Amino acid sequence: MCDLLWSDPDERTGWGISPRGAGYTFGQDISEQFNHVNGLSLIVRADQLVMEGFEWAHDHNVVTVFSAPNYCYRCGNKAAILELDEMLKYTFLQYDPAPQRNEGTTVRRAPDYFL
Repeated sequence: MCDLLWSDPDERTGWGISPRGAGYTFGQDISEQFNHVNGLSLIVRADQLVMEGFEWAHDHNVVTVFSAPNYCYRCGNKAAILELDEMLKYTFLQYDPAPQRNEGTTVRRAPDYFL
């Protein structure tokens, strides 16, 4: 479970080496198998920058939620919070960073490791 939660979803099948320089990637086959074996319908994960605050992967078997807007004061990303109700219906709340004093607007750009 630790390898799955600290690894990143990928388009390739199986396990791979992460291009971020540490950890692994996992394909849709891995997320589907994990959900099936454990009686789950969704893996919710974090610790990976996604520009819109959340990002679906593997036909909605995995979602990444990132809650740090404008990560490191330079990425220009939105952030999100995932809300679940009693029936497990989900809603994403997206938000931008608070404006900084004496600063203009943040230019949104993908970090180098996504290029």
